Amino acid sequence: MKKTILGTACLFGMLAVVLGAFGAHGLKNLVDAKSVATFETGVRYQMYHAFFLFVLGLLPLEYVKSKKTIYICTVIGIVLFSFSIYLLSLNSLVTFDFKVIGIITPIGGLFLIAAWALMSYGVMKSKFVK
Repeated sequence: MKKTILGTACLFGMLAVVLGAFGAHGLKNLVDAKSVATFETGVRYQMYHAFFLFVLGLLPLEYVKSKKTIYICTVIGIVLFSFSIYLLSLNSLVTFDFKVIGIITPIGGLFLIAAWALMSYGVMKSKFVK
């Protein structure tokens, strides 16, 4: 599980850098400033949670028992939250109206909140953290 978590953290971090560079350099010529700012929000939250996964992967199992659940919540949260934001910010470039999928953004946010809550609960309940 540790290798999976750390590998996923690296993948999401790398994608955040690539998408951030695209947003900073390529996207500003295609969409308005508000859409670029929205896109950057998705990148920022993706990178925050790539670091979160890195910490999760490095924590000993004794500190957090529910690593798999936290990992799943984080991955689902990143995909639903950040990737829906990417699509919504690119809405003006395509004929499909991505606003119809806008409801999944806050659902993704709830998964991210749940991951943080589970990590917090696990650490607070651990007998190994003083």
